[in-house]
Amino acid sequence: MTIGSLKPPKHKKVRKSDRLDEKVPLLPTKQEEHGGCEEFDGASFTGAVFNLSTTIVGAGIMALPATMKALGLVLGIAMIIFMAFLAEASIELLLRFSRAAKATSYGGVMGEAFGKCGKICLQICILVNNIGVLIVYMIIIGDVLSGTTSSGIHHAGVLEGWFGVHWWNGRGFVLLVTTLVVFAPLACLKRIDSLKITSGISVGLAVVFLVITVGITLIKLINGSISMPRLLPNVTDLTSFLNLFTVVPVLVTAYICHYNVHSIDNELEDNTQIKGVVRSSLALCATVYVMISLFGFLLFGDATLDDVLANFDANLGIPYGSLLNDVVRVSYVGHLMLVFPIVFYPLRLNLDGLLFPSAMPLVLDNLRFALITIGLVTLIFFGANFIPSIWVAFQFTGATAAVCIGFIFPAAITVRDRHGIATNKDKILCIIMIVLALFSNLVAIYSDAYALFKNVSPRE
Repeated sequence: MTIGSLKPPKHKKVRKSDRLDEKVPLLPTKQEEHGGCEEFDGASFTGAVFNLSTTIVGAGIMALPATMKALGLVLGIAMIIFMAFLAEASIELLLRFSRAAKATSYGGVMGEAFGKCGKICLQICILVNNIGVLIVYMIIIGDVLSGTTSSGIHHAGVLEGWFGVHWWNGRGFVLLVTTLVVFAPLACLKRIDSLKITSGISVGLAVVFLVITVGITLIKLINGSISMPRLLPNVTDLTSFLNLFTVVPVLVTAYICHYNVHSIDNELEDNTQIKGVVRSSLALCATVYVMISLFGFLLFGDATLDDVLANFDANLGIPYGSLLNDVVRVSYVGHLMLVFPIVFYPLRLNLDGLLFPSAMPLVLDNLRFALITIGLVTLIFFGANFIPSIWVAFQFTGATAAVCIGFIFPAAITVRDRHGIATNKDKILCIIMIVLALFSNLVAIYSDAYALFKNVSPRE
């Protein structure tokens, strides 16, 4: 996709996002729309951290207690922390080689390293990953507001609990209203920095969810109503050992933010801050992940569902338990609604770049912008109504597209090393990264396929 910037005024300092660059998949710093002119002086550090953190902390957090259930507390927490360091290393490599290639997009550095085929492969992976993630968001919203059925047991939704079962609080209608009233307006914003306020609110709502979950768990620990959870995984044979790898795609998906790093970097007022933005965001998100995984698994134990929000429909056995259940679920639904446009933004740009690589900038073509937006939102809406659970979606996207975006592609760019800047340590790390990613995800795909064939859960 060819998107550049208009020439800035001479009295203003030229930032990298102001240069005309065929590799820039972003909005111009100064653009003319409807005969008007809009000035943009750059995004702040705080806004960038909010946007990147919101990209990371999405629906993945809801499946992490289930990974803790599979791995046990010790191995589960260790894996969450390990994946955070691995994600930071892969992003650092991606940014370093982007600087060397003078590429201001993920697609640009992939194209520089592997040509047009490499760029197309990346765009396809981003499409698969982001569509899968956004479908997961909608599934969770439907589960929470309209209820879900797991193993023959129906978990009532918030609206069912408040008003009873009616046609207007059924899953399909609720998702339709949410799409038209919330997702569509937010998806129409054309600059990612325009989402910094909603991103800040979404992070706050995630913290509300975390604080209440921790509080409920501590109260139940004090009154002795929580039993000691498993510290290590329950491995009895080769099959149960291989089943442990089914959590890897979920952990991979939980840290995928690589497709938005360049967008945020290009809009920073001072782009030397991007490393600090990445580290701050990953540290914040890893802390949130460890806490919600730990306290979520402590709270529900072996009854933890794939989507832990669905567990918050039962009697918690504490004062005001019903009210707290509703606050937890509604706060996180609100969070996901505000995360949606952050993930949708690069999805739309990459689809446009794949379909119309030589067209005028998407931001300047309102018809193309509208058609792509409507098409993607419609596809996600129907996907959420036909895919049965978040674990299915996570397994598919995490084991295929997400692992390529987060680890295999950055490692491949480093090993390719067209600019001769990779150290031996970098190359060894990247080879290990590729081998681990391929092995873990091939085993996960095999285990999931076997479980599907046998009609059992891969985590049982």
